[in-house]
Amino acid sequence: MDFLNFFAKKKAVNVSKEQWDNEGFYALPGFYSAKEIDDARSAQEHAWSQSHERIVVDDLVTGLRKRLKDVDSTDRDTHRFKLNDLYLELPEVRNLAINPRITPILNDLLGETTVLCNSLSFDQGSSQPDHVDAIYMTPKTPYNLIAIWVALEDCHLDAGPLRYYPGSHKIKQHVFSSGATHFVPDEMDEWHDYMQGEVSRLELAPKIFAAKKGDVFIWSCYLLHGGSQINDPSRTRKSLVFHYYSENDCTDSPDLVAKDGGLWMYRAHQPVPGEAQGSLPPKP
Repeated sequence: MDFLNFFAKKKAVNVSKEQWDNEGFYALPGFYSAKEIDDARSAQEHAWSQSHERIVVDDLVTGLRKRLKDVDSTDRDTHRFKLNDLYLELPEVRNLAINPRITPILNDLLGETTVLCNSLSFDQGSSQPDHVDAIYMTPKTPYNLIAIWVALEDCHLDAGPLRYYPGSHKIKQHVFSSGATHFVPDEMDEWHDYMQGEVSRLELAPKIFAAKKGDVFIWSCYLLHGGSQINDPSRTRKSLVFHYYSENDCTDSPDLVAKDGGLWMYRAHQPVPGEAQGSLPPKP
Protein backbone atom coordinates (compact mmCIF):
# COMPACT_ATOMS: atom_id res chain seq x y z
CA MET A 1 0.00 0.00 0.00
CA ASP A 2 1.17 3.53 -0.76
CA PHE A 3 0.87 4.91 2.78
CA LEU A 4 1.83 8.44 1.74
CA ASN A 5 -1.02 8.72 -0.73
CA PHE A 6 -3.44 6.93 1.58
CA PHE A 7 -2.85 9.19 4.53
CA ALA A 8 -2.48 12.31 2.41
CA LYS A 9 -5.94 11.68 0.98
CA LYS A 10 -7.35 10.79 4.39
CA LYS A 11 -6.00 14.00 5.90
CA ALA A 12 -6.61 16.07 2.74
CA VAL A 13 -2.92 16.97 2.44
CA ASN A 14 -1.94 17.89 -1.09
CA VAL A 15 1.67 16.71 -1.02
CA SER A 16 3.56 13.72 -2.37
CA LYS A 17 6.76 11.72 -2.18
CA GLU A 18 7.95 13.87 -5.08
CA GLN A 19 7.70 16.94 -2.86
CA TRP A 20 9.72 15.17 -0.18
CA ASP A 21 12.45 14.36 -2.68
CA ASN A 22 12.46 17.84 -4.20
CA GLU A 23 11.95 20.02 -1.13
CA GLY A 24 13.00 17.93 1.86
CA PHE A 25 9.88 18.32 3.98
CA TYR A 26 6.33 17.00 4.30
CA ALA A 27 3.51 18.79 6.14
CA LEU A 28 0.44 17.16 7.68
CA PRO A 29 -2.08 19.85 8.70
CA GLY A 30 -4.41 18.95 11.57
CA PHE A 31 -2.94 15.46 11.80
CA TYR A 32 -3.54 15.01 15.53
CA SER A 33 -6.82 15.55 17.33
CA ALA A 34 -7.25 18.07 20.14
CA LYS A 35 -7.53 15.18 22.60
CA GLU A 36 -4.26 13.58 21.50
CA ILE A 37 -2.49 16.92 21.86
CA ASP A 38 -4.15 17.78 25.17
CA ASP A 39 -3.25 14.38 26.64
CA ALA A 40 0.43 15.00 25.88
CA ARG A 41 0.31 18.54 27.25
CA SER A 42 -1.41 17.37 30.43
CA ALA A 43 1.20 14.67 30.98
CA GLN A 44 3.97 17.21 30.55
CA GLU A 45 2.35 19.67 32.97
CA HIS A 46 1.92 16.85 35.48
CA ALA A 47 5.66 16.10 35.24
CA TRP A 48 6.37 19.77 36.03
CA SER A 49 3.91 19.85 38.93
CA GLN A 50 5.38 16.67 40.41
CA SER A 51 8.98 17.93 39.95
CA HIS A 52 9.86 14.75 38.09
CA GLU A 53 13.15 13.37 39.38
CA ARG A 54 14.61 11.88 36.18
CA ILE A 55 13.58 14.23 33.35
CA VAL A 56 16.40 16.53 32.18
CA VAL A 57 15.86 20.15 31.15
CA ASP A 58 18.07 22.70 29.45
CA ASP A 59 17.68 26.30 30.62
CA LEU A 60 17.79 28.30 27.39
CA VAL A 61 18.54 31.51 29.32
CA THR A 62 21.47 30.34 31.44
CA GLY A 63 22.62 27.44 29.25
CA LEU A 64 22.60 25.13 32.29
CA ARG A 65 21.35 21.54 32.27
CA LYS A 66 19.61 20.08 35.31
CA ARG A 67 16.91 17.70 36.47
CA LEU A 68 13.38 19.06 36.27
CA LYS A 69 13.09 18.58 40.04
CA ASP A 70 15.92 21.07 40.54
CA VAL A 71 14.36 23.93 38.54
CA ASP A 72 13.63 26.90 40.76
CA SER A 73 9.96 27.92 40.67
CA THR A 74 10.90 31.52 39.90
CA ASP A 75 13.05 30.39 36.98
CA ARG A 76 10.14 28.27 35.71
CA ASP A 77 8.08 31.45 35.35
CA THR A 78 10.79 33.65 33.83
CA HIS A 79 13.16 31.40 31.85
CA ARG A 80 12.71 29.40 28.65
CA PHE A 81 13.31 25.64 28.90
CA LYS A 82 13.79 22.64 26.66
CA LEU A 83 12.65 19.35 28.19
CA ASN A 84 14.64 16.37 26.92
CA ASP A 85 13.40 12.87 26.15
CA LEU A 86 9.91 13.01 27.61
CA TYR A 87 9.21 10.01 25.40
CA LEU A 88 11.19 7.83 27.85
CA GLU A 89 8.77 8.61 30.68
CA LEU A 90 5.41 9.71 29.26
CA PRO A 91 3.33 7.32 27.10
CA GLU A 92 1.15 10.24 25.98
CA VAL A 93 4.19 11.90 24.41
CA ARG A 94 5.50 8.64 22.98
CA ASN A 95 2.10 8.05 21.36
CA LEU A 96 2.54 11.21 19.27
CA ALA A 97 5.90 9.94 18.02
CA ILE A 98 4.92 6.35 17.19
CA ASN A 99 1.41 5.28 16.30
CA PRO A 100 -0.45 3.40 13.55
CA ARG A 101 -0.95 6.59 11.49
CA ILE A 102 2.40 8.43 11.65
CA THR A 103 4.76 5.43 11.75
CA PRO A 104 3.99 4.05 8.25
CA ILE A 105 4.54 7.51 6.78
CA LEU A 106 7.91 7.91 8.49
CA ASN A 107 9.00 4.40 7.56
CA ASP A 108 8.07 5.06 3.94
CA LEU A 109 9.87 8.40 3.79
CA LEU A 110 13.02 7.00 5.38
CA GLY A 111 12.80 3.75 3.45
CA GLU A 112 13.40 1.68 6.58
CA THR A 113 11.86 0.99 9.97
CA THR A 114 12.32 4.10 12.09
CA VAL A 115 13.72 4.14 15.63
CA LEU A 116 12.64 7.00 17.88
CA CYS A 117 15.87 8.13 19.55
CA ASN A 118 15.03 11.42 21.28
CA SER A 119 12.39 14.06 21.93
CA LEU A 120 12.56 17.77 22.67
CA SER A 121 9.76 19.80 24.23
CA PHE A 122 9.49 23.58 24.04
CA ASP A 123 7.02 26.02 25.59
CA GLN A 124 8.52 28.99 23.74
CA GLY A 125 10.22 29.37 20.39
CA SER A 126 13.77 28.00 20.26
CA SER A 127 15.35 31.01 18.50
CA GLN A 128 17.88 28.45 17.29
CA PRO A 129 20.08 29.62 14.40
CA ASP A 130 19.59 27.93 11.05
CA HIS A 131 21.17 24.49 11.18
CA VAL A 132 21.11 20.97 9.77
CA ASP A 133 20.34 18.11 12.17
CA ALA A 134 22.76 15.71 10.48
CA ILE A 135 25.85 17.63 11.57
CA TYR A 136 24.92 17.14 15.25
CA MET A 137 23.12 13.76 15.14
CA THR A 138 25.16 12.34 12.30
CA PRO A 139 23.60 9.10 11.05
CA LYS A 140 25.86 6.17 10.24
CA THR A 141 24.22 6.00 6.81
CA PRO A 142 23.66 9.32 5.01
CA TYR A 143 20.00 10.43 5.08
CA ASN A 144 19.08 7.80 7.68
CA LEU A 145 17.75 10.39 10.11
CA ILE A 146 14.33 12.00 9.99
CA ALA A 147 12.54 14.45 12.31
CA ILE A 148 9.05 15.70 13.01
CA TRP A 149 7.72 18.82 14.72
CA VAL A 150 4.29 18.63 16.40
CA ALA A 151 2.35 21.80 17.20
CA LEU A 152 0.77 21.63 20.66
CA GLU A 153 -1.05 24.93 20.08
CA ASP A 154 -1.63 27.49 17.35
CA CYS A 155 1.61 29.36 16.70
CA HIS A 156 1.39 33.15 16.46
CA LEU A 157 3.81 34.71 13.99
CA ASP A 158 5.31 36.80 16.81
CA ALA A 159 6.09 33.68 18.87
CA GLY A 160 9.09 32.64 16.75
CA PRO A 161 7.67 29.97 14.41
CA LEU A 162 9.75 27.33 12.64
CA ARG A 163 11.76 28.65 9.66
CA TYR A 164 12.94 26.35 6.88
CA TYR A 165 14.50 26.46 3.41
CA PRO A 166 12.78 24.19 0.86
CA GLY A 167 15.31 22.37 -1.28
CA SER A 168 18.23 23.02 1.08
CA HIS A 169 18.54 19.29 1.80
CA LYS A 170 20.20 18.98 -1.62
CA ILE A 171 23.13 21.21 -0.63
CA LYS A 172 26.38 19.24 -0.68
CA GLN A 173 27.46 18.78 2.91
CA HIS A 174 30.38 20.78 4.22
CA VAL A 175 33.38 18.67 5.27
CA PHE A 176 35.12 19.76 8.45
CA SER A 177 38.86 19.53 9.14
CA SER A 178 38.23 16.09 10.65
CA GLY A 179 37.41 14.83 7.17
CA ALA A 180 33.80 14.17 8.22
CA THR A 181 30.52 16.07 8.09
CA HIS A 182 29.99 15.86 11.86
CA PHE A 183 30.40 19.32 13.35
CA VAL A 184 33.64 20.66 14.80
CA PRO A 185 32.64 23.39 17.31
CA ASP A 186 35.48 25.78 16.44
CA GLU A 187 34.61 25.60 12.74
CA MET A 188 30.90 26.45 12.92
CA ASP A 189 31.42 30.01 11.64
CA GLU A 190 32.93 28.51 8.51
CA TRP A 191 30.00 26.11 8.23
CA HIS A 192 27.46 28.94 8.48
CA ASP A 193 29.35 30.96 5.85
CA TYR A 194 29.35 27.96 3.52
CA MET A 195 25.62 27.33 3.96
CA GLN A 196 24.73 30.98 3.49
CA GLY A 197 26.76 31.00 0.31
CA GLU A 198 24.98 27.92 -1.01
CA VAL A 199 21.55 29.33 -0.11
CA SER A 200 22.39 32.48 -2.05
CA ARG A 201 23.87 30.59 -4.99
CA LEU A 202 20.83 28.35 -5.28
CA GLU A 203 18.46 31.27 -4.64
CA LEU A 204 16.69 29.43 -1.84
CA ALA A 205 14.15 31.44 0.16
CA PRO A 206 13.13 30.79 3.76
CA LYS A 207 9.55 29.94 4.63
CA ILE A 208 7.67 30.05 7.92
CA PHE A 209 5.56 27.19 9.20
CA ALA A 210 2.53 29.01 10.64
CA ALA A 211 1.41 25.95 12.56
CA LYS A 212 -2.01 25.20 14.00
CA LYS A 213 -2.63 22.87 16.92
CA GLY A 214 -2.24 19.26 15.79
CA ASP A 215 -0.15 20.07 12.71
CA VAL A 216 2.91 17.90 11.97
CA PHE A 217 5.98 18.99 10.00
CA ILE A 218 8.37 16.25 8.83
CA TRP A 219 11.84 17.11 7.53
CA SER A 220 15.00 15.55 6.16
CA CYS A 221 18.06 15.58 8.39
CA TYR A 222 19.76 17.81 5.79
CA LEU A 223 17.02 20.46 5.59
CA LEU A 224 18.28 23.86 6.76
CA HIS A 225 15.92 25.15 9.45
CA GLY A 226 15.80 27.13 12.68
CA GLY A 227 13.63 29.18 15.02
CA SER A 228 12.59 32.59 13.71
CA GLN A 229 12.82 35.72 15.86
CA ILE A 230 10.53 35.96 18.88
CA ASN A 231 8.88 39.36 18.53
CA ASP A 232 6.60 38.94 21.55
CA PRO A 233 8.29 37.11 24.47
CA SER A 234 4.94 36.81 26.27
CA ARG A 235 3.68 34.39 23.64
CA THR A 236 4.23 30.65 23.85
CA ARG A 237 4.99 28.23 21.02
CA LYS A 238 4.34 24.87 22.63
CA SER A 239 5.73 22.05 20.53
CA LEU A 240 7.38 18.65 20.50
CA VAL A 241 10.23 17.52 18.26
CA PHE A 242 11.11 13.88 17.62
CA HIS A 243 14.15 12.43 15.85
CA TYR A 244 14.40 8.95 14.34
CA TYR A 245 17.29 6.85 13.06
CA SER A 246 16.86 3.80 10.86
CA GLU A 247 16.80 0.36 12.46
CA ASN A 248 19.85 -0.67 10.43
CA ASP A 249 21.82 2.21 11.95
CA CYS A 250 20.88 1.15 15.49
CA THR A 251 22.36 -2.35 15.56
CA ASP A 252 24.62 -1.26 18.44
CA SER A 253 21.58 -0.28 20.55
CA PRO A 254 20.59 -3.34 22.60
CA ASP A 255 17.25 -2.05 23.88
CA LEU A 256 14.84 -1.26 21.05
CA VAL A 257 11.17 -1.52 21.97
CA ALA A 258 8.62 -2.37 19.28
CA LYS A 259 5.53 -0.20 18.96
CA ASP A 260 2.95 0.24 16.17
CA GLY A 261 5.26 -0.72 13.31
CA GLY A 262 8.21 1.31 14.62
CA LEU A 263 10.76 1.12 17.42
CA TRP A 264 11.85 3.35 20.27
CA MET A 265 15.18 3.43 21.99
CA TYR A 266 15.12 2.52 25.67
CA ARG A 267 18.11 4.20 27.32
CA ALA A 268 19.20 6.34 30.22
CA HIS A 269 18.41 10.02 30.41
CA GLN A 270 21.26 12.43 29.71
CA PRO A 271 23.59 13.03 32.67
CA VAL A 272 23.66 16.43 34.31
CA PRO A 273 26.74 18.14 35.79
CA GLY A 274 28.06 16.17 38.72
CA GLU A 275 26.72 12.83 37.45
CA ALA A 276 28.75 10.10 35.78
CA GLN A 277 25.69 8.82 33.95
CA GLY A 278 22.02 9.57 33.57
CA SER A 279 19.24 7.75 35.40
CA LEU A 280 17.26 4.97 33.76
CA PRO A 281 13.50 5.25 33.24
CA PRO A 282 11.26 2.34 34.30
CA LYS A 283 11.86 -0.74 32.16
CA PRO A 284 9.08 -1.09 29.55
